[in-house]
Amino acid sequence: MAGSNLIYGMGMLELGMTMSYEQLIIDAEIVKMIRRIIYGIAVNEETLAADVIRAVGPAGTYLSQRHTLKHMKKESSRTKLIDRGSFEAWEKAGRKDMAQRANEEARKILETHKPIPLPDDAAREIRSIIEEAEAELKERK
Repeated sequence: MAGSNLIYGMGMLELGMTMSYEQLIIDAEIVKMIRRIIYGIAVNEETLAADVIRAVGPAGTYLSQRHTLKHMKKESSRTKLIDRGSFEAWEKAGRKDMAQRANEEARKILETHKPIPLPDDAAREIRSIIEEAEAELKERK
């Protein structure tokens, strides 16, 4: 909200001396929520829904309205790690805290993610840069 556009240190612990997959997953969720806040709230005829407000009236509920469902899905910040359910549901699900859920998500990603390979020319260029740097380091010794 202050205009910052850089988030540094995702996944870092101990002043960046240690990386944590769990912390990276947690930080990614925080970034996702921040991006939602930065996106802002659209204020227009559709989102103000004056017609829905008139139809529901002062004693009614908006939860059964299609408009509410449509906009709630889009406007709500949804996260995999923050459990917004009841205490009883959390207990039944194994009483997992955020770190445990982040660990499970990190393991799932590590086991299932298939990265898209770099184009051959990009891989060659990176390899060339690494070899040049390694040669420079050997010269210094």
